[in-house]
Amino acid sequence: MNKVMSLHDAVAKYVESGDAICFGGFTTNRKPYAAVFEILRQGQTDFTVWAGPAGGDWDMMIGEGRVKAYINCYTANSGYTNVSRRFRAAIEAGTLTYEDYSQDVLMLQLHAASLGLPYLPVRLMQGSGLVDFWGISEEKRQTLDKLTNLKFAYVENPFNPGEKVVAVPTPQLDTAIIHVQKASPDGTCVIEGDEFHDVDIAVAARKVIVTCEELVSDEYIRRETSQNKVFGECVNAVVHVPFGAWPSQVYNYYDCDDKALKEYDKASKYQDKEDAERQIAKEKEKAEKKGLPYTAPVNPETFRDYLDKWVYSCKDNNDVLDKIGGAHLASLKVIPGLGYAKR
Repeated sequence: MNKVMSLHDAVAKYVESGDAICFGGFTTNRKPYAAVFEILRQGQTDFTVWAGPAGGDWDMMIGEGRVKAYINCYTANSGYTNVSRRFRAAIEAGTLTYEDYSQDVLMLQLHAASLGLPYLPVRLMQGSGLVDFWGISEEKRQTLDKLTNLKFAYVENPFNPGEKVVAVPTPQLDTAIIHVQKASPDGTCVIEGDEFHDVDIAVAARKVIVTCEELVSDEYIRRETSQNKVFGECVNAVVHVPFGAWPSQVYNYYDCDDKALKEYDKASKYQDKEDAERQIAKEKEKAEKKGLPYTAPVNPETFRDYLDKWVYSCKDNNDVLDKIGGAHLASLKVIPGLGYAKR
């Protein structure tokens, strides 16, 4: 089957408000940003999110109020922002319904989902605050149709009576979106380098969108079958989106966009103009109390400005690439044999 679609049509058909959803990639690696931008343009919302190790992708969705419940291990643009700023602001304000699992457990939950398991017994998290403290209470969970009523439960190991292990729920994913290096029209995917949790969520989800750097023929992708990581039957839509993970990196193709990630780090500090004015006034007052000099930033770029510039003012990903510029995109291409761009 030919599953090739435009990004607009794929998102319109397979991403629905209220979905339990997961994006592939890892913080600043192979994140499906082009699809994230398209979801923001189209307006789908109220997502129950199994985020894995997230970055600016889910930070943007949180900042735009598109997340109903957020299940995560951490959210950071590694090397640029230790804790993503809109995520942190929502946590501190108490406006984000949030549950915290350790990274190893969350990755295993996504793997268990790909195996069709009803729950997963683990030894991990025992003896830590992750079992003592629940981000989402049992009462709150009962109002969220995409989550189980319990964060976890202690169960007895049937092979060693008296031994307790932690049973965690497996996600019931509606939608997964991953970005890969190569895909064929039938949905078969080549993932080079680390797979992260992409294969698991592609198998587990009811609906799967794949964006790819290169769209290759079904005949070509059969030549080296050992490189194929995602079976075509898992995939609903294939979208050819060169630089579809920008500003994150894609192994063997291009490096992180240092300039763009630093821009987002600075801009996401402030939600909008009013928030910038509030924060700057607080910083000035704090400096004055300590008798320190303070120079207020003049008209700083905000999160809202960043999205207006890179998302809402662009009709599609081609507009985004035109705005970035061909020369700059060329400077991000990795050097064969090194795996990174020489800058």
